[in-house]
Amino acid sequence: MWSFGRFVLQDLLRHPAPRSFSLTPAQHTVVVERWWQVPLSKVGSPPRLYPRRHRVYKMVEDTKHAPKEKMELILTQTVAKLGGRGDTVFVRKSVGRNKLLAQGLAVYPSPENQQMFAEELRLLREGKPDQRLQTRTGQLTVELLKRSKLNINKMPCDEFQLTKEVVCRQFDKKLGVVVPPHALSLPFEPIKDLGDYWCDVTVNGMDTVRIPMSLLPHEDQSAIYQKQLKAQRKLEAAERASQAAVEEDTVSDADQAHDGKDSLTSPGHTQQGSTPPPSEN
Repeated sequence: MWSFGRFVLQDLLRHPAPRSFSLTPAQHTVVVERWWQVPLSKVGSPPRLYPRRHRVYKMVEDTKHAPKEKMELILTQTVAKLGGRGDTVFVRKSVGRNKLLAQGLAVYPSPENQQMFAEELRLLREGKPDQRLQTRTGQLTVELLKRSKLNINKMPCDEFQLTKEVVCRQFDKKLGVVVPPHALSLPFEPIKDLGDYWCDVTVNGMDTVRIPMSLLPHEDQSAIYQKQLKAQRKLEAAERASQAAVEEDTVSDADQAHDGKDSLTSPGHTQQGSTPPPSEN
């Protein structure tokens, strides 16, 4: 029996069980150097190390507390708050591996990928019209402009007129789209009379979208705000009145129920089927 247990113990010591990764402490790299330098030795002879002196080290750098390096990637699609197709971004490794690479939104910046996107960017800027490719951001901009309409309120001054600069500012203010003046085309310039017009916007020099545009009379924003505030206060007052009426109805119903209960249990009232109290002699 003892010999069998000894063989089992020897087998376990010879082949230890694999340790779980969750129980393994994190391994980090530190940079150290000797506190005392080792003196030079003769040619062909090993250096003479003194145990108490030359085995004392001081730490120069601990990589555990060093800033983590970010991952460099090239976007294949437009990603919010990062960039558009072909842009080189630096993100955390967890974001790059678990989101961008896993979902096909980015690729590694290999020489082949860098050359491919550089050629695509060159064709976008310098290529012929039939060879140029619209970017993902440009496609989203075109789709937004197709379902948009620009309303411009006329200023109270008599000299107000619509020019390309004014329309570009209104695009940025009303629709959040930055339109340079060279990409905007008006039916005629300047526009002074109220009415409905149109304008053409060219995105990246490729796709042109015609957008309806209206020049409306001047509206006093302060008066509009006061009107909205008055309507809101009136609505709140009506809600409070209706809530007070509901509470009054509830209180009146409760009072009626309480009065009815008191009348049924008042002294001298005998319910049907109940025995009267005994009379005193």
